[in-house]
Amino acid sequence: MIATFSNLKPMALAAAIVVGIALQCTGAHAQDTRTIVVAGGCFWCVESDFERVDGVVEAVSGFAGGNVDNPTYRQVVSGGTGHIEAVKITYDPSKVTYSGLLDLFFRSIDPTDAGGQFCDRGASYRSAVFVTGDRQAAAANKAIAKAQRALGQEVVTEVIEADRFWPAEEYHQDYAKKSEIVLTRRGPKTKAEAYKFYRKACGRDARVKELWGSDAPFIGGHS
Repeated sequence: MIATFSNLKPMALAAAIVVGIALQCTGAHAQDTRTIVVAGGCFWCVESDFERVDGVVEAVSGFAGGNVDNPTYRQVVSGGTGHIEAVKITYDPSKVTYSGLLDLFFRSIDPTDAGGQFCDRGASYRSAVFVTGDRQAAAANKAIAKAQRALGQEVVTEVIEADRFWPAEEYHQDYAKKSEIVLTRRGPKTKAEAYKFYRKACGRDARVKELWGSDAPFIGGHS
């Protein structure tokens, strides 16, 4: 069918309506997601754990809490930047809540350890929840009190006012899923294999299971 001049305007209007609806849907979807930033030691592990949670859209490894713009991994772990290895989690609040994610977070770390997490020691590996506003701060403190009651031990995880989150280098993103070969103490392995070796050798799951038992949400998914 050949369009005539008389029906070009209606066709253009219809196309504009379709485009407008598509843009509105995209905008609505973007507005429906929220974020939470947490630090629980090795960001590879926190990222990998939370990407398995229903309702989580994305988890990004990075750094937060420091005073250096766009820090590198080596700068952060060497000290002096004030940054902590952290993960920014984007989630759908219709499927999982902020408080629910906090509960999962505390049960996936050792919140009683002030010197780091598991085999990773030092200030850049300490645990923290980064909050914006009184509501998030209250939720974080409530989750800490809940974890403290459950463990019967002091929880030392920090609640820190959120500033800018800096993504880590691409090398670190989705490390647990990648097939590139890296050299480890056990010879060449894929990043996914190296991640599993590191996680077990670091004693992360063993310590989390010791603390939380059957309440640990991510144990058994990394064998």
